[in-house]
Amino acid sequence: MLSYRHSFHAGNFADVIKHIVLVEILQHLCRKDSPFDYIDTHAGAGLFDLGSEHAGKLQEFRDGIAKLMPPEWPELAAYFAVLNSYNSPGKLQHYPGSPMIARHFLRARDREWLFELHPADFAILQGNVAGDRRVKVAREDGFQGLSGLLPPLSRRALVLIDPAYEVKDDFLQVVKTCTRAWKKFATGIYVVWYPVVERERIDELASRFVNSGMRNIQRFELGLTADTAARGLTAAGLIVINPPWTLMERMSVLLPRLVATLGRDAGAFFKAETLVDD
Repeated sequence: MLSYRHSFHAGNFADVIKHIVLVEILQHLCRKDSPFDYIDTHAGAGLFDLGSEHAGKLQEFRDGIAKLMPPEWPELAAYFAVLNSYNSPGKLQHYPGSPMIARHFLRARDREWLFELHPADFAILQGNVAGDRRVKVAREDGFQGLSGLLPPLSRRALVLIDPAYEVKDDFLQVVKTCTRAWKKFATGIYVVWYPVVERERIDELASRFVNSGMRNIQRFELGLTADTAARGLTAAGLIVINPPWTLMERMSVLLPRLVATLGRDAGAFFKAETLVDD
């Protein structure tokens, strides 16, 4: 199975689609004055040095975020504003992970809950958010810890479920976790990231969501090339439960442009579809 530790892949195409969707949802939540909670079940270290040994080993950011020139993407101004807040002007030295992107949007009464089991990443994550009383970090399995936070006091929440998929059971576990959470808090926004290495496994994942009993489910996917069993990670996607009403329209415009910019060949593709109606 895939072993996906965030620090080796920071800023790659999978991060780009994930974080564009994340920013779109966070902006939507901020349009109301009422507070919200952000919950990240597999937070990682939170912030990555693109010149580090881990990121430098694969340098996947060069075929991801480094290919997007901000002047050419005015519709992604909020996304680039987050990146700029962690970098010196005109430089791309650091790439923020999901916890730091979410933190950028937090207001005084909003709260962030981060789970991370990896001891090294947990220690780095603690340091990255130290002193921010809005953010709580737990060295705990987020699959298990999520349930204890639902329903949140705010009654508004974005939950990101982004495991490493190191074992096959993770694909089943994300569906079980989402379904259990949805039964406790049906109005929350749930985002599940997934890697495409074996298309049959992703088809099975989508089918499980379709048959889960949950409503209002959309899928967004970016493929750098046609599906293949020989090239490893060639596509990545997100399943979004209770998406903002604007998300499908926004991603249907953005994804073709991302394919044109990031795709490796004529087999590059995207998906923007409704799996289950509201």
